[in-house]
Amino acid sequence: MRVRRGRSGTAGALVRGAGARRGLTVATVALAALLGAAGTGLAVPPPPPNPSDSAIDSAKGDANAKAGEVGRLTNQLAQAEQKLSALQDEVELKQEQAMKALVDLQTAQDEATQAQNDAKSARQEADAAAGAIEKARADAKKFAAASFEQGSTIGSVSAYLTSDSPKDLLARAQLLNAIGGSRLNAMERLQQAQTDKANKDSAARKALELAQQKQDAATRAKGTADAAQSAAVAAQQAQAAQNSQLEANKNSVEQQLYAAQAKVNGLQGQRQRYQDWLAQKQREDEERARQAALRAAAANNDDDNDNGGGSRGRPSPAAGSSIEAVIARALSKVGMPYAWGGGNGSGPTRGIRDGGVADRYGDYRKIGFDCSGLMIYAFAGVQGLPHFSGYQYTAGRRVPLSQMRRGDMLFWGGSGGIHHVALYLGNGQMVEAPQSGSYVRVTSVRYGGIMPYATRLIG
Repeated sequence: MRVRRGRSGTAGALVRGAGARRGLTVATVALAALLGAAGTGLAVPPPPPNPSDSAIDSAKGDANAKAGEVGRLTNQLAQAEQKLSALQDEVELKQEQAMKALVDLQTAQDEATQAQNDAKSARQEADAAAGAIEKARADAKKFAAASFEQGSTIGSVSAYLTSDSPKDLLARAQLLNAIGGSRLNAMERLQQAQTDKANKDSAARKALELAQQKQDAATRAKGTADAAQSAAVAAQQAQAAQNSQLEANKNSVEQQLYAAQAKVNGLQGQRQRYQDWLAQKQREDEERARQAALRAAAANNDDDNDNGGGSRGRPSPAAGSSIEAVIARALSKVGMPYAWGGGNGSGPTRGIRDGGVADRYGDYRKIGFDCSGLMIYAFAGVQGLPHFSGYQYTAGRRVPLSQMRRGDMLFWGGSGGIHHVALYLGNGQMVEAPQSGSYVRVTSVRYGGIMPYATRLIG
């Protein structure tokens, strides 16, 4: 009985030990299965494309080249616009000269017509005077012949014969003498009138000749003026066509620039996604290692499992909200007057005198912004800026124009230094306070004279 009882106890112990081992094995398998399932759930997807440094550099170089080409074409277009403006002024001048020639021609034609009429009238008067002279001469000849035939002045014999008394005879003789004398005086007056009329006729013909010469000269002048006007119009039209072609070329290169910038952004985005993938893969490898350690501990029946080593998250940047706040502040002042020296971190201020252009526009009487004052106001909540665009250019990190992004400051200048600043809005747009006489506005980015780098204060 004891032996049976003892065997029975031993067998029970063996059975209990086997059950315990089976329970441990099940638990280990379950833990391993759980860990294996967790490892499978954290698998990293296939790697995205990883553009090479040379590909990114090449894209940046292409974008920079396109930006330079846009700048060159913009300068050419500006010069062409100046030339077109000068040609337009020339056209207007030639138009005025042609109008003067037309007026002069009309005047000369009127004078020639009047001179022709005067000459015709003078000729008629001269002919009439000549006719009167001829008639007077004929009468004089007839009177002289009759007087010769009767031995005295015409009618003298009959006067003597019909007189009733010596007194009447004397009166009639005196009358006949007076008549003969008046004929001679009338003849002299007619001859003088003929001379005057002849002189007037000669002067009228001379005036007509001069008027015709002036008309001919005016006709030639009008032809010359019309030809000069046509040449000026043709030159202006040719320049306008050239300007249109330059504008089209500039727009085409700008589109190429945007495409090149998009390519750079795309490649950089691919690079960023690849780096994110690497970081995710590293976290997955770390997690797999941790799970492997847990499985090893479970296999060794180690109840003190290491459950540490969680994933390392990457904080998302907060720069975007700051950029949008800066842009919102700048856009809130669109329409404000330009005032040289105006603007601070609190808003628009009264402009100051410059002794030149700003004074002529009365900036010192206006409340508004100049270009650098607008930037001071826009970035007031992020960073204090000096009221000088040249200092603002060096106030942050410089990035090539091909990498400029929303919220960057753009600058214009040359060998003489920086003279203008604007805030980039993206998609080829910017907000600026342009110059005296204008207002804060949103406009397209001008690449003529733009500095090769943008200045970034955020991000």
